Amino acid sequence: MTATQTVTNTAALALDFVLLYVDSPAASAAFYADLLGRPPVEASPTFAMFKAGNGLMLGLWSRHTVEPASTAPGGGEIAFTVADEAAVRDLHADWSARGLTILQQPTAMDFGHTFVAQDPDGHRLRVFAPNQGEEAQSEQVRS
Repeated sequence: MTATQTVTNTAALALDFVLLYVDSPAASAAFYADLLGRPPVEASPTFAMFKAGNGLMLGLWSRHTVEPASTAPGGGEIAFTVADEAAVRDLHADWSARGLTILQQPTAMDFGHTFVAQDPDGHRLRVFAPNQGEEAQSEQVRS
């Protein structure tokens, strides 16, 4: 089966939520509220949820209460697309001033201009401006 073939006996799945396991949902909610510029749409002592854009929701779940219990974290990133290289540099300056740990300084890569920061729980946050050809392809994927 190729990537463009559709499975005929199941409906297409939508990616609606990204869940991160965090040490303190309240502390992580405060971090992401500041970073995203909006409050959570749901918050409790063990969970917080944000509208992330394009219908996607970001959930922050206490790693101490998630069922089944979480194992050691794997590698992954949350990525934020911005308009251009200047926006990458501006956001890098803003996040650096806020005290975020920067794992990768702004740099040109094969897919575009990017930098990587880290949230309080060690999750990677990539900001990038796709190359012109990549931007059109990325927009098609989101449709």
